Amino acid sequence: MSAVLTTSLSDFPVRRGKVRDIYDLGEALLLVSTDRISAFDWVLPNGIPDKGRVLTALSEFWFERLDVPNHLLQSDVEKMELPADTDLDQLRGRTMLVRKTEVVPIECVVRGYIVGSGWKEYQKQGTVCGLPLPSGLEQAAKLAEPIFTPATKAETGHDENISFEQMVDAVGQELSEELRRRSLDIYKTGAEYAASKGIIIADTKFEFGQVDGELILIDEVLTADSSRFWPADQYQTGCSPPSYDKQFVRDWLETTNWDKNTQPPELPEEIVARTRDKYIDAYETLTGREFAWK
Repeated sequence: MSAVLTTSLSDFPVRRGKVRDIYDLGEALLLVSTDRISAFDWVLPNGIPDKGRVLTALSEFWFERLDVPNHLLQSDVEKMELPADTDLDQLRGRTMLVRKTEVVPIECVVRGYIVGSGWKEYQKQGTVCGLPLPSGLEQAAKLAEPIFTPATKAETGHDENISFEQMVDAVGQELSEELRRRSLDIYKTGAEYAASKGIIIADTKFEFGQVDGELILIDEVLTADSSRFWPADQYQTGCSPPSYDKQFVRDWLETTNWDKNTQPPELPEEIVARTRDKYIDAYETLTGREFAWK
């Protein structure tokens, strides 16, 4: 990484996603979680202060707790050997230096409860991603066993749910079965721990990559952006329970006259503040730690 010291961070190739900036440093990637927030495939005009720091801290917590092979190399910007002109204050707390991998082009979704797009499909067909489920389930009902429901990774727009057979066609039988096994194992471990803290992880998505023949967990993991967190003491079936994630923002947008095809409205200060509080509350409840950036 010594070559990094001789140039500016802005000179490195960068890919800006909806909420994350990814710098290619050659031997590794620099993932910067911004405070941008997206909903209905749009990045909203104003972000949520410290959201990127919450998600980074929570991912770091899970990487340590889960003890599974992952891409994290370093989260302390002082130890990353970044260019001398880098504004470390802007990166501090929201940045991970990670291994470069060949990304598996599948979103590994695990559902423990029936809600969201899974609920919509179930209402129409009695299935989720082609998997038949018992009749008579209510919205937000807990499934007898968590199910693995893969999706395609979309650069823009929605990820598209696919069947396991379609996943096999895309990446092969052996890799598909291993991804399903690992995803279910990680979800069950995380959900069991979260339950002990009073949080239900209704569903989540994982991403994996391969490096030197090794399959490792990448991106963020079990955060309020990649998962649906419900407070257990407010859980009930027959509706979409209150959540710690950005569903709160989606719900507010649904009360406006926004058509979802044009630039979205700016979030009111109250919604921004309450959303920030929800992200921090989820972090502190799960980790038992005080959020460092209050």
